[in-house]
Amino acid sequence: MMKPFSLNEVNFTKYIFFTGKGGVGKTSIACAVAVSLADQGKKVLLISTDPASNLQDVFGIDLENHETEVPDVPGLTAVNIDPEKAAAEYRESVVAPYREKLPESAIANMEEQLSGSCTVEIAAFNAFSGYLTNRKLNQAYDHIIFDTAPTGHTLRMLQLPSAWSGFLEDNKNGASCLGQLSDLESKKDIYKHAVRVLGDKSLTTLVLVTRPESLPLKEAANASVQLGQLGIQNQILIINGLLDVHSEDKLSAEMYRKQQEALSEMPPVLAGMNVFYVPLRAYNVEGIAHIRALLTEDVIEPGAETLVSLKLNCLQDVIDDLYKAEKKVIFTMGKGGVGKTTIAAAIALGLADKGVHVHLTTTDPAAHLKYVIDQSDRIRMSYIDAKKELKSYQEEVLAKARESMSEADLDYVREDLRSPCTQEIAVFRAFADIVESSEEETVVIDTAPTGHTLLLLDSSLSYHREVERTEGADIPEAVRELLPKLRSPEAEVIIVTLAESTPVYEALRLEKDLKRSGIAVKWWIVNSSFYGARTSDPLIEAKAEHEIPWINRVDEHTKGTFAVVRWNPNGIKGKALRELY
Repeated sequence: MMKPFSLNEVNFTKYIFFTGKGGVGKTSIACAVAVSLADQGKKVLLISTDPASNLQDVFGIDLENHETEVPDVPGLTAVNIDPEKAAAEYRESVVAPYREKLPESAIANMEEQLSGSCTVEIAAFNAFSGYLTNRKLNQAYDHIIFDTAPTGHTLRMLQLPSAWSGFLEDNKNGASCLGQLSDLESKKDIYKHAVRVLGDKSLTTLVLVTRPESLPLKEAANASVQLGQLGIQNQILIINGLLDVHSEDKLSAEMYRKQQEALSEMPPVLAGMNVFYVPLRAYNVEGIAHIRALLTEDVIEPGAETLVSLKLNCLQDVIDDLYKAEKKVIFTMGKGGVGKTTIAAAIALGLADKGVHVHLTTTDPAAHLKYVIDQSDRIRMSYIDAKKELKSYQEEVLAKARESMSEADLDYVREDLRSPCTQEIAVFRAFADIVESSEEETVVIDTAPTGHTLLLLDSSLSYHREVERTEGADIPEAVRELLPKLRSPEAEVIIVTLAESTPVYEALRLEKDLKRSGIAVKWWIVNSSFYGARTSDPLIEAKAEHEIPWINRVDEHTKGTFAVVRWNPNGIKGKALRELY
């Protein structure tokens, strides 16, 4: 039974970890819980290790890597750990001993290996482990709250015996994501204590934050299972942004229906735990007044900004530009839940309407293309089975590794092969085969690798590194030919985001990553926007006005080369995709 979230319903422990995919509102919920506990007279320390954290914006104060008392909230102290900075420091601690001993090319090799998201997670874990084991801090606070918990992949890697052996320092198979982690031994006792605390029900509560949408619910279920298998059993679920009542407005009623449909199909593992919800709020959660109101009441107020652009581009403008430029390889990129599959399908249909022969492909099993678009004379579709491609690649790598490694050390390689970068490499090889066989077509690809993964694969340096890591698993010719093509004028990467803080910040990091690998980005698409939607519902109308600052931010960043696709209450598939233009 789902209930409104209230502190009175939860017996919070000493340590509270909030986790969830970017954009679900975990920072907002974490801040609201921290303020509410402090208002009850508790001493609370709130720590953020989220790369996309807007903790400073929420509280309206400057936060650095040290404890800062939050004004107007007696008893609350906050600290914002910059995980990117922590990762840079961690990376340098690993690389420094080898400087001036190895060629610059080898140093660059190591630095790129340590530039992935998994290294950021390790650095963040390193940072908050200190808070978990600091006796003075533990005595000073009733609750220590962490905005962003470690993933199952990170914890599994840290628990492997090989992680604490000379294997990491001496082997020639360096992990693609976690790198050589040679500093682990000195932190062994601290990390092991941190892992024990995470698994102690009397000490730690894990709060899974999600949205009432199919993909975020599935991702929350996966995180719950993975972390549960590692001993973190004291879990609750908070569904953020629920439209608990709706007006007679058509858009409001359709939004309510879609949310209820997603909840009715909630994965069983989530339905079986304590489930709470926080209603959809009209305002951006910034400032103490809004934080205090988040768990209790809505405040409908007009937005403070006006739109900078007099005319917003639409998706048709993007399609026209792609057609005019004769693009041959088009990627839609962005974090999960922003609508990449729908945008990719709409672009494919728009190009086909202009007479272009299109090959549309995806790896997203949750939004299979056949449910989104109809195959036609000018559109052919394919689906890459990411699990199948990953398994094939894993088997190839392990077969080579067995020739020179012990079974114990193979466990480390197996876990490394479960990392996001490894899956991207496996899938990208399949994409490369499609592009190679589609010389007479324009290929539209939904779900693409990050810039970090492309750099791991690219150039002779990265090629030799990957061969060395896998002890001989070759990068196919199709991959090596595709990488330069992505930098050429015939390729286009389109970033898809939402008009919200976290998706925009994550899109900015994604673009920065792509630029590091030499891939320029022209078009951004702000998808599922309430701005411009026809509604008489005051809550949704206010939500639309509060999107304006983020549309302006994208406008400024892209210098106007962006399009806004409004939220559509209809099921977008087949010919209805043209409604997005």
